[in-house]
Amino acid sequence: MGLFTGLLTLPLAPVRGTMWIAEQILEQVEREQDPHHRLLRRLEALQIQLELEEIDETEYAHAEDEAVAQYQASLPPAADRYMEVS
Repeated sequence: MGLFTGLLTLPLAPVRGTMWIAEQILEQVEREQDPHHRLLRRLEALQIQLELEEIDETEYAHAEDEAVAQYQASLPPAADRYMEVS
């Protein structure tokens, strides 16, 4: 971008900045709505609670089973066939 083009498009800088922020927010929302991403976050939180001794092994196992069940329930029906491999 040359000096002249830079000066002419300078008034558009706030618009470009706002668009970049909006794109970042959209990407974050999409990540948070992803069931796989939510499961990983929940399992990480449970692991931290276990390591900090906020929960015991039994509570951890129960919460883990519940998180996995919620994850499997959120998947489309066709994906359920692939989850039953184990």
